[in-house]
Amino acid sequence: MKNQLTVAMTVLALSALTGSTALAVTPATENPALDEAPKARVWVTTVDRSELLTERAPIAFKRGASPETTITVDPSQTFQTMDGFGASITDSSADVLYRLSPADREKTVRSLFDPQQGIGVSFLRQPVGSSDFTAATEHYTYDDVPAGQTDFGLRHFSIARDQAQVLPLLRRAKQLNPALKVMGSPWSPPAWMKTGDSLVGGRLKDDPAIYNAYARYLVKFVQAYTAAGVPIDFLTIQNEPQNRTPGGYPGTDMPVRQAVKVIESLGPMLRAASPRTKILGYDHNWSTHPGDIANTPPGEDPETDYPYQLLESPAAKWLAGTAYHCYYGNPADQSKLQKAFPKKGIWFTECSGSHGPNDTPAQIFRGTLTWHARNLVMGTTRNWAKSVINWNIALDSTGGPHNGGCGTCTGLVTLQPDGSVTTDAEYYTIGHLAKFVRPGAVRIGSTSYGTTGWNGQIQDVAFRNPDGSTALVVHNQNDAPRTFAVAVGDRTFEYTLPGGALATYTWPKSPSVDHKAVPLTEATVTTSPAGVGAEFAVDADGSTRWTSEVAQAPGQYVQVDLKRRREFSRVAIDAGGFAGDYVRGWQLATSNDGATWRTIASGEGKGQLTTVDVRRTSARHLRITSTGTAGNYWSIADLRLYR
Repeated sequence: MKNQLTVAMTVLALSALTGSTALAVTPATENPALDEAPKARVWVTTVDRSELLTERAPIAFKRGASPETTITVDPSQTFQTMDGFGASITDSSADVLYRLSPADREKTVRSLFDPQQGIGVSFLRQPVGSSDFTAATEHYTYDDVPAGQTDFGLRHFSIARDQAQVLPLLRRAKQLNPALKVMGSPWSPPAWMKTGDSLVGGRLKDDPAIYNAYARYLVKFVQAYTAAGVPIDFLTIQNEPQNRTPGGYPGTDMPVRQAVKVIESLGPMLRAASPRTKILGYDHNWSTHPGDIANTPPGEDPETDYPYQLLESPAAKWLAGTAYHCYYGNPADQSKLQKAFPKKGIWFTECSGSHGPNDTPAQIFRGTLTWHARNLVMGTTRNWAKSVINWNIALDSTGGPHNGGCGTCTGLVTLQPDGSVTTDAEYYTIGHLAKFVRPGAVRIGSTSYGTTGWNGQIQDVAFRNPDGSTALVVHNQNDAPRTFAVAVGDRTFEYTLPGGALATYTWPKSPSVDHKAVPLTEATVTTSPAGVGAEFAVDADGSTRWTSEVAQAPGQYVQVDLKRRREFSRVAIDAGGFAGDYVRGWQLATSNDGATWRTIASGEGKGQLTTVDVRRTSARHLRITSTGTAGNYWSIADLRLYR
C-alpha cells in the first residue's frame, strides 16, 4: 500500500510506510500586527531529521542588546529582488510522478507547490527537449528529422511528448501557486543544426541560416508552451555551453561568438513574440571547470571569462543577466560579475544533490542539507542571486530514470520501491526559502558570520516580503548547539539552534528602525598594532576580520578614513564570530584632517556587538582607541556607521 500524504488546514504530513521520518509543515499564515511584545515565528530542520520544517514556539523581541553573537537585520539596506525558488520537472521527474496513483500524485504535487499546505515552490527551470534526465530510450528535441535531412521551415516542430506528462504537471503547479515562474533551457539544438548531426556533443554549424533557425526554434518553444497554458518567463539558449564532452546525453559546445549570434537573432524575435520572456546568458558554473578548459579545441580560447565576454558583446542589450550553476567555483563569483555589470541580474539555476557509493541515507541527508544551506540558501542569495534552483524535483530510489549523465543525483522527493514518497534534504533547503520568501521579496541587510566553505559560525540571509513581513533564514554551521541573537532596530531576541540546523524566522512587520547604514565602500583602515586583515574591518562581511594578534592593551587603535566627510549618529563595532575578542574599553574620536582629533564618546564593551549612539556628527576620519586590558586579541569583523 502506498504511503498517504495527509493534508489538513494547518499540517502537511509526508511520510513513508518504511519508517522514514514524516514531514510536518505548518502553513505560513500571517500574525496579527506587532504589539508591545512583538514575536517571531520559528521553523526548524535538523540534520538528524528529528525536526523537518517544524514550527516551534514563537520567540519574543525584547528591548536592549545581547552579549551573544548578534545578527543585525537592517531593512534600510536593500539588494536584489527575488523571483523564486525551486527545481525542474524533468522528463524523469514527470515519469516518476506519473507512477503514483492520481490521488498520491496530487498530494505530492501539492506538498511541493502549495504555498500554505506545502513548501510553495515558486520557480521551475524546464529542459527544452531532452536532458540526461529523461525516461526515453533515445534523446530528442522538438524538431527531429532523419539524419542528413534539415527542417529550416520547422514544419516538424512539436511539443507532443511534453503534452502527456510534463505540461499537465506544470499547469497544476501554476494552479497551486499562481506566482510560479518558469524558465526554459535547451541541452541541445536539433541535431540537423549541429556539426556531427548528433545531440551529444558538437556545435552549431557556423551558418547565419542555422543561427536564425535556432532562434526561431526557441521562439516556437515559448509560443507553444504559452499556448499550452505555461508562459515562459526566462530563457537561456544553451545549458552549460562549455561542457564540450557530455557523458552520453545532449550537450553543445557553444563558444561566445556563436552565443552572440544566436542571441542577436533571438532578441528581436522574442521581444515581438513574447515580451515577458527574459533572456539569460551563460547558464553554467560559477567558474570554468578544469575539464572544460582541457577539452577546448586546439588553438581556441577556453573563455574562462565567458559571462564577462557575453555581457561586453553586442548581444548584451538583449540579456537580462546571467545564470549560474554550482558544480565548480564559488558563489562569490556571482558578486564579481555583478560588480562589473551592476545593471544586469544574477540567477542561480541549477545544483543537484549527490552522494558517494557507500554513503548512508543519514549521511546523504546531513551532507546535502548543510552544503546546500551554506552554498545555495545563503551563498547564492548573499551574492545577488534572484533565484535558487535545484535540479530534479523528483527521482526514484535509483536516482533515475536517467539516460547518460549523473547516476548519483538526488531530487526534492524520492519515490521508494514500495510506492511511498519520501522527502530529501533539498525539499527542506528550498522549503526554508520558498515557503516564506515570496516572489517580489527584496533581500535586505543582515550581518552573517559563516562562510560557504564552512567555518563553524552562524550564517544567515534576510528578506522583506511584498507585504512588509520579514523572513530571516539562519544556519548553524557548527556540530554543537549555538546561541545567538537577532537585532532589528533596538529590539532583539536570543535563540539556540542545534548543530547543523537550518531555521527560518518570520515577523509581520519589522520593529522600528531609525538608523540608515552609511556605505563604507571607499573607506580605508590603518591599525596599531598592524595585526592581520585591516581591510576586512570595513568590507561589510562579518565572516572576515581584522585581528590585533596580540592581547588587548590601552592605546591600540583602528583608524578609518572615510575619504570624505560623512554624517553619522551611531557606530557599531562588531567582533563577529570571535565573540571573546570584543574591545573591553573604547574611546571614539573624529577628525577632518587626520591630525586634530575630538573625542565624541567612551565606554566599556559588553559583548560581541558594541553599539554606540552619538550626537549627529560629520567627519572624514574615525578612530576607535582601546582603553582596556584583556588577554584576548582585539578583532573587528564589521565596523558599521549609521545616520
